[in-house]
Amino acid sequence: MPDSISNRFKMSQERLDSIKEELNYLETVREKEVAELIKEARSFGDLSENSEYDEAKTEQGKLYSKIAELKVLIENAEIVDNIEENAPKDTVMLGSTVRVRDLEDGFEDSYEIVGSQEANPREGRISDDSPLFQGLKGHRRGDVVEVSAPAGVIRFEILSVENK
Repeated sequence: MPDSISNRFKMSQERLDSIKEELNYLETVREKEVAELIKEARSFGDLSENSEYDEAKTEQGKLYSKIAELKVLIENAEIVDNIEENAPKDTVMLGSTVRVRDLEDGFEDSYEIVGSQEANPREGRISDDSPLFQGLKGHRRGDVVEVSAPAGVIRFEILSVENK
């Protein structure tokens, strides 16, 4: 298993707890359900022409794959708190909520900076590994930053920074 910090998965304690809950559900409830599906499908007879059996075995494979994935996340979780110890409290950092304005089109948006396992851009939660965060990191309200994106360089003005 990887133990270098770069192979760790940054996440909040809440996210780790939810992964552990999901793993527990999959290993207890869902595993029994899938085993029952397989048992039931076997009772239908010839396994070589039994689509129910094939589907149940496929579901079992997906389940075991998901369980293995969650175990890797748990084993390699790095719990991050929302404050970086030596960073000034008014700068953009992991855990910040940042409001920015695109200087080209005037569009404003807010983003919460989270670990990669919690990122969901549709909900305004961007990863600390993202190019946007890399451009904003360490800056303060009023700063203008340039962010390299696939579409080219985008200039943002930081309108506000909130840290918990």
